[in-house]
Amino acid sequence: MKDNNVLEFIDKDEAIDLLQQMIGFKTVNGPGDELPLAEFIGQKLEEIGVETVIDDLGNDRGNVIGRVKGRGERETLLFNGHLDTVPPGDIEWEYGPYSGAIVDGKIYGRGSADMKGGLAAMLIALKAVKKAGWELKGDFIYSATAGEETDSIGAIKFVEDGGLEGVGAIIIGEPSSNGINIAEKGAFWVEITTYGKTAHGAFPQNGTNAVVHMNALLSELVSYRFKYEENEILGHPTMNISTVNGGVKTNVVPDKCSITIDMRTVPGMDHKEIVKDFGRIIEKLSSQIEDFKADIKILNDRAAVETKGDNPFVKLAEEIVKEEFDKDIRAKGVNFYTDASIFLPAKQIPCIFYGPGDANMAHQPNEHITIDSLMESVHFYIAIIKKYLVL
Repeated sequence: MKDNNVLEFIDKDEAIDLLQQMIGFKTVNGPGDELPLAEFIGQKLEEIGVETVIDDLGNDRGNVIGRVKGRGERETLLFNGHLDTVPPGDIEWEYGPYSGAIVDGKIYGRGSADMKGGLAAMLIALKAVKKAGWELKGDFIYSATAGEETDSIGAIKFVEDGGLEGVGAIIIGEPSSNGINIAEKGAFWVEITTYGKTAHGAFPQNGTNAVVHMNALLSELVSYRFKYEENEILGHPTMNISTVNGGVKTNVVPDKCSITIDMRTVPGMDHKEIVKDFGRIIEKLSSQIEDFKADIKILNDRAAVETKGDNPFVKLAEEIVKEEFDKDIRAKGVNFYTDASIFLPAKQIPCIFYGPGDANMAHQPNEHITIDSLMESVHFYIAIIKKYLVL
């Protein structure tokens, strides 16, 4: 290691400018359009001497993967983040959603917190490490993937291509208010549809009312109880009946009614068992109600994942926060899902989520992060590279 004072190689103005440029790329999912940003990041990686691959996924979608070779003495450290954002929404922003405006020490824009801030901080940290001339005992991978906000197309492709081979630890730069998160709830979304028979509203006896049948089903669902063990970090699972859609006109007996359900699960729960339980409820109602018919469609299936708090990598991260920032923190969990729901079921690897910005800013109008949190993240990322791959 040529220079221990790597922090001298951090350029704050460059970090700010990089994030502003990233915000300027409209990577709204859908459709995504992440490829131009992937290519921009790829160019930045190549400029600092990082071996880089752009994975074109088609339809203007893409991943970018940069690898710094180590001596093979330790497992690979993977930094990951997603390129896409949600839409800016219909509410007018105080500052343009793609402006990267700086006001009172905050950088505004869609994706500033979720999570181009993390991607920018990781890139600036890597550049400082390269400038310092550190020799790494293991490989380092910087990966920015497409589609996390919907189907995780990029993370799935990364895993299929062997991206996790040799990886010993993962950091995902999701906004965490510069804290450490180690667990996330699963997301299990289903659509249930009941079917009836249409008839004139004046003669309802000639039809079968799918909405009435859905009412019977909803009565069962609201009293349904999950089978689970309370998670120390994430607590209990939740269920939300999110949408109801049925009928076409007031004077027509509805022959179809659909609901969507958003379930957030905790580690150890089996989503297949939930489907079986719902199937048994449908079978029960079919035996009790004449002409009752219903089916289930899975819309989203993300496993709950967790790295235990006593894992050495988690302890390392907590030690770094104490040593570098004099903060005593305890690892927490989140109720939303990330690409860890793709990575960890594929291969059990310790994973933490650490990034600039407040998760409550994600998907909100006037999304922003503070410049201080951006720079603190750069500092943390450098420190964990040093502790994991250098010392």
